[in-house]
Amino acid sequence: MNNEKNLPQTPVEIPEGLELISLGAGCFWCTEAVFQRLEGVEKVVSGYAGGIVESPSYKQICTGTTGHAEVIHVYFDPKKVSLESLLEVFWATHDPTTLNRQGGDSGPQYRSAIFYFNEKQKETAEQMKAELDRSGVFDSPIVTEITAFSNFYPAEDYHQEYFNLNGSQPYCQFVVKPKVDKLKKYFSYRVKKAH
Repeated sequence: MNNEKNLPQTPVEIPEGLELISLGAGCFWCTEAVFQRLEGVEKVVSGYAGGIVESPSYKQICTGTTGHAEVIHVYFDPKKVSLESLLEVFWATHDPTTLNRQGGDSGPQYRSAIFYFNEKQKETAEQMKAELDRSGVFDSPIVTEITAFSNFYPAEDYHQEYFNLNGSQPYCQFVVKPKVDKLKKYFSYRVKKAH
């Protein structure tokens, strides 16, 4: 789903000293909550990427017809955390073998996806995906889409910081919190001290 399909292009500003990767792993409330807690991650923005509609709304995304994935923009300091470390957490905290589905959330907007910004990121993601498939860690092949970045539209304000602001809400307790707990259990050495 890159430029061959003439997708809308949005400009990207990456602060000096940081790198950017966009990750889709189902509902962005879950993905945001996990990555905000990682050492070396400076900023996380929930939004919609890789679709055919410019400036879509959440309501439009939910129809599954806009081509977007729910993603997070992850701005990280490569001196503090490597892309490999981020992708390790990415693959460990969702099911990358289910096409267009994570748990009870289904539709193309919930697909497993990596939108890369340069060739090095592409190579790293493809190599790790191939290694994971060969290792047999997952019972089924990984279906994560690895695609050149084309567009990103930040989600509405109420989607940002969702778990941090609405942690007691049922969806957060039953769906988001277990992913955060998994992060703390298996990657405790990578979690920011504040969390």
